[in-house]
Amino acid sequence: MQTKLSARNSALNDRKRPAVVLIHGFAENNQIWEQQQAYLSEQFYLIVPDLPGSGQTPLTESLSIESMADFIHATLLEGGIEKAVIIGHSMGGYVALALAEKYPAMVKGLGLFHSTAAADSEEKKEGRLKSIGIIEQYGGDAFIKQALPNMFSPVYKKQHPEKVDAYVEAGSQCAQASLIAWYHAMINRPDRTSVLLSLKAPVLFVIGKDDTAVPLKGVLPQVSMPDTSSIHILADTGHMGMWELPEASSHLLQEFILFCQ
Repeated sequence: MQTKLSARNSALNDRKRPAVVLIHGFAENNQIWEQQQAYLSEQFYLIVPDLPGSGQTPLTESLSIESMADFIHATLLEGGIEKAVIIGHSMGGYVALALAEKYPAMVKGLGLFHSTAAADSEEKKEGRLKSIGIIEQYGGDAFIKQALPNMFSPVYKKQHPEKVDAYVEAGSQCAQASLIAWYHAMINRPDRTSVLLSLKAPVLFVIGKDDTAVPLKGVLPQVSMPDTSSIHILADTGHMGMWELPEASSHLLQEFILFCQ
């Protein structure tokens, strides 16, 4: 009985900490934030879910960025969380923006970690459709091995090939159906720069100087849109700052979360 009570009190104490949601991106699961979880877990109450189609969460029909935002919203409600700092990597940032658009009162701070509020350009949509064709023709594993190393900066790939291989190996665990569903969800999402203009909460922008997936020049026009912005441009970093610069990424997240309180 004392053990159960102790566990319950511990859980209640955890809930009193500032709540933070870390949302993974395309071809990832919640383990992408592993190093940040280790750094932040003693100070904050972390919610780090697997999006539908990833990890232990089954893929849902009619998947969209909006339905994934509703999934995060339901997860927070189930945990009794009324407000949280929402951080999203890449596709996870699109989900965070959709959540902020639909449930702005729940968002205490919004973090776009190598992500953008803009919709896909026609060129970007064509590229995603070509990727779907490659997945359908050659399989998800072949696509992952070809595409995911490009998420890192040239410097990091040269210095840490074993880390790149580990990321590719994790991505190869994603089901082909999930990869295709996520691509369609990203293609169909609308422009959400209006969320940056209307949201009252602070917004974090983490931008890799060598990021080819979400280039610096595309994100810079957005950083002046929110009332309050925190902007970090990471040198010699591609699309994977939480892996390429884990300590710096963890520290800047900590500072932003504390600022949002």
